[in-house]
Amino acid sequence: MEVHILETAVISPEKPPFDGDQILPLSNLDIDPNNNVTLRYLRVYANHHHGQPPPHPFRVITAALSAALVPYYPFSGNLRRRAEDGRLELHCHLGDGVPVVSAMVDCHLSSVDYLDIELENKFAEKLVPDPNPNENVIQPMMLQVTGFGCGGFVLGAAIHHAICDGIGATLFFNAMAEVARGSGRITTDPIWSRSTLLGPRNPVRVEFRIHEFLNLDRGFSIYSDSGCRVLKECFNVKEVWLDKLKGLLFQQSGIKFTTFEALGAFIWRARTRSCEVPGEERVSFAYTANIRKIVNPALPNGYWGNGCVPIYIPLLAKDLADQPIWKTADSIKRSKLNFTDEYVRSFIDFQELHYAQGITAGRRVSGFTDWRHLGHSTVDFGWGGPVAVIPLSRRLLGSTEPCFFLPGKESWVIRVLVHLEEDAIPGFRHEMDRLKNLDNYDLVSAL
Repeated sequence: MEVHILETAVISPEKPPFDGDQILPLSNLDIDPNNNVTLRYLRVYANHHHGQPPPHPFRVITAALSAALVPYYPFSGNLRRRAEDGRLELHCHLGDGVPVVSAMVDCHLSSVDYLDIELENKFAEKLVPDPNPNENVIQPMMLQVTGFGCGGFVLGAAIHHAICDGIGATLFFNAMAEVARGSGRITTDPIWSRSTLLGPRNPVRVEFRIHEFLNLDRGFSIYSDSGCRVLKECFNVKEVWLDKLKGLLFQQSGIKFTTFEALGAFIWRARTRSCEVPGEERVSFAYTANIRKIVNPALPNGYWGNGCVPIYIPLLAKDLADQPIWKTADSIKRSKLNFTDEYVRSFIDFQELHYAQGITAGRRVSGFTDWRHLGHSTVDFGWGGPVAVIPLSRRLLGSTEPCFFLPGKESWVIRVLVHLEEDAIPGFRHEMDRLKNLDNYDLVSAL
């Protein structure tokens, strides 16, 4: 299936957003080494303009982008590393803009099941830009609008994580969508103030036990590949299976677990077992927690920078593989108790003190992220909300094999997208079979 590239336009703010060139500092959460990655994902829009010609998606998106870039002008700048310490900062120049690729596919979205297809298909990769930033200049954002013969389209986004997290990106795309739907103004004004709101303390101090899960290793590359082929696997997990799992864990422990805690613990153990990690090796479960209402004072509603910090749960592989799942789920639950203003401030100060020393959580990090509640469905450019949101990135939270929890087509299904080394996939499938067949396993041996 051919994707025809028509043009690449550089879209600038519709009016000058500032008078002269600017250099904007980033926060220590923005420059976390884990965030030195480009996040690539797709939003799929069906044509609901029945009986009338649909608008031209490229014209709608680029017009809305040009308007939204007036308050969100940092997206049109470029990220550069400071000569003195290698930290990223944002350079903004009048006339800069965001590259947007216009593309076309002759088929209908329904013919590819709205991209709900085998995830190794290279077709999806052609629907989003794949920037290759050099060491000097990094484009914060690139977009691709691919129209389909049915009048629907796919919006592919490549956004460097140092500029924002998923919540910040959704805030921006919602602003674009408001403009596209004819709103006279953007509801939530964006706020930068990154080094002020999330800067290091004076004097810097690390009062939380950050060293328990973060190491310093200048020679370690966070996103270095093992050399093995990594594949994607997607599992549709029914709510009834999860209810049964949580019920069994409650019987064992007397503790009620959330879906993220119970399913995350199950998958983390399944991954560790199927990868045959040596028992004495340390493995880490990593996820992010939203700090916007945790820090004191709370971040303002329009703050669109990275507003999450990573949380790590380290265990020995043998302990994870052998202990009951409820104990692992309880470790995830208890990790949330550490999530305080002091944790956030200590994490920021730790970055300030040790940035140049190679901060890492180690080699065996399993990154987990929950996309079910990020607000993707509200991004409506006039076609309705997206019928699918598909992540294409394989680097997250220091992990090259992340796990995404995604909304399913039906409300009673969660889609679990995992990345695994090819040799581990058969064993992982076997572990996942336990989840849907809990009735056929002895309680102790299954969990």
